[in-house]
Amino acid sequence: MIKAKKLIALMCVFVLVVGMLAACGNNTSSNNNVNETKGDNTKPVVEDKTEVPAEPFDLTIMANLHSPEVPSDKVEKLIEEITNTNLTIQWVPDGNYDEKLNTSFATGTMPQATYLRNINSFGMFKDAIRNDQFWEVGPLLADYENLSKLKPDVLKNTSVDGKIYSIYQGRPLSRQGLIYRKDWADHLGLAAPTTTEEVLEMAKQFTVGDPDQNGKNDTIGLADRSDLVYGAFKTISSWFGTPNNWGEKDGQLQPEFMFQEYFDTMDFMKTLHSNKYMNQDFPVASKTDQQAMFKNGTAGMYIGSMADVLSLHKDAIVLNPNLVYDVQNRIAAPGKENGVWSIPGYGTVVLFPKSTVKDEAELKQILSFFDHFMSPEVANLVNWGVEGEHYKVSADGKFADITGFDPDVKNRDVQAYLALEIGEPSTNGRYNGIYNYDTKGKAEELILDNDKILIHDPTAPLESITYTENGAAIYKLIQDATYQYMLGSIDKAGFEAAVENWKKQGGTKIIEEFNASLAKSK
Repeated sequence: MIKAKKLIALMCVFVLVVGMLAACGNNTSSNNNVNETKGDNTKPVVEDKTEVPAEPFDLTIMANLHSPEVPSDKVEKLIEEITNTNLTIQWVPDGNYDEKLNTSFATGTMPQATYLRNINSFGMFKDAIRNDQFWEVGPLLADYENLSKLKPDVLKNTSVDGKIYSIYQGRPLSRQGLIYRKDWADHLGLAAPTTTEEVLEMAKQFTVGDPDQNGKNDTIGLADRSDLVYGAFKTISSWFGTPNNWGEKDGQLQPEFMFQEYFDTMDFMKTLHSNKYMNQDFPVASKTDQQAMFKNGTAGMYIGSMADVLSLHKDAIVLNPNLVYDVQNRIAAPGKENGVWSIPGYGTVVLFPKSTVKDEAELKQILSFFDHFMSPEVANLVNWGVEGEHYKVSADGKFADITGFDPDVKNRDVQAYLALEIGEPSTNGRYNGIYNYDTKGKAEELILDNDKILIHDPTAPLESITYTENGAAIYKLIQDATYQYMLGSIDKAGFEAAVENWKKQGGTKIIEEFNASLAKSK
């Protein structure tokens, strides 16, 4: 009996000890929480929150190589360090790029990030995009600090059926404007023209007013060439308010040459030509011919890319050291608002194939890499190289200055990486180059100002199979008729007959397809 009582007592002691130990354990946890939040005299138990650096992300890229040799890996290693990435860049010579691209696509070996070198290359892959072979990225871009700055209008121009599948390498939306002989204008008392009437008057005075003061009738107003787009015609057409390639009329998209403003432009050019205020051979003149007339002092006006003013001036002052150029962009016909035609705003796009990017998590890692790429740090690195080694920042902190640096070193280390840029200076924050010619600087400012008056092409993101297959061939009907009208060979009825022929040759189908594509994208 006594032994039984001792056994019961021992069991009670055991239960009591176990209970105390459990209580102590709970009290320890509670005390730790109290110590962490209240900071009493008991030393807190601090969790080690030191982050372990993430392993570098492996990324393959294919890009076109414009330089003769593959660049050194100096810039690549710096990009890897900044982005925490192991990069494999497949440099493909530009001339072989589309062939390599098609082979990679056919064999399912495209890199995770694939650069398409131009708009035509992009067009080749739109059917594959529609067949769900590439990742849609549009809904994700807003989640990234830098990628979210990409221009909405340009992204829209890269869209396929209203969806965004790519990020882009930007191009100035419009460089177009007027370059003119300011020294001639000053001599004749002419200010920078702001209307088409003033442009016509300047062209007249540059022809008949002896602007070079040599007592000879040896000058003309405008030098132009056989190019209805990058010559003078399309920019003048913008000044008259003509749509950019296509515009809305009677509730549907129609081509620019079916608008009255297109006729107004042809009439303006016809006046310049018939009065001999421009070179009489412009329908067959080359760009070289056009620029030679402007540089050698035959012509006083050049309508095209204002960025050309630097190279034009460099050659022209060899012949005439006292020559002065100026630039102007905001010109409009009476009753019209300022406007200038725009390109789609991109050259290269980057696609992300589902054959090599396995899931959305990996896609987001790749987009994070390109978000770094759009930071000023990396954007300047791929464009200018290493500060102090390839360039310096100008005294005002606004430009990259390569004066005094060996251009061969920059070409070897940096030049090829220009092909990898994402965005443009206004979105990625990189420096523009410094200019030692003030009028070139002004031209660049006016190019930026053009962004405020752009006339966009509404068909840029749209599709027409007939246009893709036959559009260029039948456009020659319109091109020929435009020159014939400006030269006085046909009248308005003759031009309209050419338009009807264009419709019969496939133009009506193109109109229908672009309008159907527009309806589908909404």
